[in-house]
Amino acid sequence: MSSDVRFTDFKSDKQPTWCPGCGDFGTMNGIMKGLAETGNSPDDTFVVAGIGCSGKIGTYLRSYALHGVHGRALPVGTGVKIANPDIEVVVAGGDGDGYSIGAGHFIHAVRRNIDITYVVMDNRIYGLTKGQASPTSRPDFETATTPEGPKQPPVNPLALALSAGGSFIAQSFSSNALRHQEIVQKAIEHDGFSIVNTFSPCVTFNDVDTYDYFRDSIVDLDEEDYDPTDREAAKEKILDSEKEYIGVLWEDEDAVDYNTAHGVEGNMADIDENGAPDGATDLVREFY
Repeated sequence: MSSDVRFTDFKSDKQPTWCPGCGDFGTMNGIMKGLAETGNSPDDTFVVAGIGCSGKIGTYLRSYALHGVHGRALPVGTGVKIANPDIEVVVAGGDGDGYSIGAGHFIHAVRRNIDITYVVMDNRIYGLTKGQASPTSRPDFETATTPEGPKQPPVNPLALALSAGGSFIAQSFSSNALRHQEIVQKAIEHDGFSIVNTFSPCVTFNDVDTYDYFRDSIVDLDEEDYDPTDREAAKEKILDSEKEYIGVLWEDEDAVDYNTAHGVEGNMADIDENGAPDGATDLVREFY
């Protein structure tokens, strides 16, 4: 941890190829600032990305990074955190990557309470594949593959997280730079699994859930008399489908993260003075 880190230290030399105006720019900037403000440096940060527009973030951030396969970013992040509890792990993905093919992994990462931060860039559409309805799309959202809408209720990821025993559940808006950074920073500081569902508008394929829509619809819980440690209040807000809330909706301050609960400590890559266990090298060669 360092107090001399600036958010620009996390910028790589690769130029983003997201569409101009994409919400993912703001989402990424908030992650970088949140990491810097919590004293993390690129040398002690590991970013895991899934598939989709959001998956490019590991290239644009300067840190250890892995661009995984579709829906499998959270298992990789889990493995990294268990193998090296001292590293800061941020998993980034999209609503399709995380709440469709990756939904099973999402539920189990939540319930295990692994100490990682999961930032989901929710644009309510599949953007990289040119505009299909996603798990969070509205029932009447018209696309080329769903001309009359998917006619299914959207997934509520915050409700999934709460029902799975989540210890930190938040939502942000990528265009509200300061609030997004504050929320991500709180997520990083939380001891346990943190989910930040970020409204990250797709300016190319989604002309419904736009910047203007969110600016007109968002309710900031910081502007209300709201206690994020009140589970019943959190449940009420999370299940309210009429409003778009941002802020920390739920935090269990007494939750114990996975590594602490199971006595996991120390970097597994460190080999003691006796060397690797007998047969370890042969075992690795057998599979690789």
